[in-house]
Amino acid sequence: MNIEMQPSINVKTAIESRRAARSFRPDLIPPEILKEILRLGVRSPSGYNLQPWRFIILQDQTSKEKLKACAFDQRQVVEAPIVLICCGDRRASQPENIEAVIELGKAVGGVNDTLADYIRGAIPQLFESHPSFDSLEAWTNRQTMLAVAHLMIAAKSFGVDSCPMEGFVASKVKEAFNIPEAVDVCCLLPLGYAQEPFKKYGGRFNLDRVYYSESYGESLRFKV
Repeated sequence: MNIEMQPSINVKTAIESRRAARSFRPDLIPPEILKEILRLGVRSPSGYNLQPWRFIILQDQTSKEKLKACAFDQRQVVEAPIVLICCGDRRASQPENIEAVIELGKAVGGVNDTLADYIRGAIPQLFESHPSFDSLEAWTNRQTMLAVAHLMIAAKSFGVDSCPMEGFVASKVKEAFNIPEAVDVCCLLPLGYAQEPFKKYGGRFNLDRVYYSESYGESLRFKV
């Protein structure tokens, strides 16, 4: 079967048409499309390119049933052909991962020896002082959820629906899927084709309610 690998929906339309799907058809996602969604998802940015996200891909129904028991029996977990358990690995700050990132950058010409030395010194300082986050888990969750957002938009651009889920018991998920202590479960992400009728758009606040100019609470204004 010849699979069209170019997105069928542009980015603007993908963002505006994406909904959290509560029910899925049994149709499978073609492997080529799934691989491309996964590849695009981890083109997401991360601090110092440490890429702390880790994903468990569930395709077997027995695995999804096991997850459903950890997720308040929500049906989308077993209806979707693919479910990702989206995790943040706190070990991303350790020297082994830092060196792996440096070698990755060198291989593609993005890191030279000077930058490598800077990275080796700067990253430990960031996690020692952590000026912008209270815990390592908070930091890895930030990075992972950036990747989750990329995954959802990439999926929708190929006509694949998704449902980011916070409704689960993290300790049960970790036990059921052998997730190490240093790895935190950020969210679940079923992927597939939504069962009609589609969820209606819930609306978004006006820009002037969520954007401010120059200081928090100051009225939004644009320079002309």
